[in-house]
Amino acid sequence: MSDRIALITGASRGLGRASALHLAERGTHVIGTYKTSADAAETVSDEIKAVGVKVAMLPFDAEDEDYAGFTARVNRTLKSAFDGGTIDHLVNNAGIGINAAFQQTTQGQLDQLYRIHVRAPYFLTQALLPALSDGARILFVSSAVARFALPGYSAYAPMKGAVEVLTRYLARELSPRRIRVNCIAPGAVETDFSGGAVRDNPEINGMVASMTALGRPGRADDIGGAVSAILSDDMHWLNGELIELSGGQSL
Repeated sequence: MSDRIALITGASRGLGRASALHLAERGTHVIGTYKTSADAAETVSDEIKAVGVKVAMLPFDAEDEDYAGFTARVNRTLKSAFDGGTIDHLVNNAGIGINAAFQQTTQGQLDQLYRIHVRAPYFLTQALLPALSDGARILFVSSAVARFALPGYSAYAPMKGAVEVLTRYLARELSPRRIRVNCIAPGAVETDFSGGAVRDNPEINGMVASMTALGRPGRADDIGGAVSAILSDDMHWLNGELIELSGGQSL
């Protein structure tokens, strides 16, 4: 059993849930966050406990969070539920999707995407730095649409591009503490993200399959398994890198 602790934002569903479960299966304890789905968070918590590791689920609003207050809750949780440990893995996963043509995108939509996808991981990581162990791993989540142009994502994709640049900067600036920082870019995945369009709409699902070398959209477990592998000691020399996890989408 590992003594390592991972903090994963947006762990109650989708890629965050899959990442939490895969890390738990490797013996990593989990602090997960959720915004409103307390019931789903409790279900994930029960699944993680069944693996035999420790878990705590905390409310967190990536759009409008008091980062100092949240960090204080994390520190209290570390003391009360994890014997005073430190965070070894930070996965900045929480996010939303907005699909809108450039001509129809509103300032409110752009600002919301910025708050959730850029400001939140930036300042959450900054606030949690004292709670991270030396040699910790930080993982940001971008998107394959930052590589290729898909109509409707002119607001969403640039936010993910910013996260990719931030990854390289933090890999350099946090190197004195041996903190390694990387970023994954999932392709289209069958989850409830963006209303479950890839999962539930046969036309969209088929379109994604047709443009993906491996012939299907991704599944949450595809990404969760990759996250646990990237954070493992086997990948200890990976730093400042972007890893696309798309099955070869739009090559």
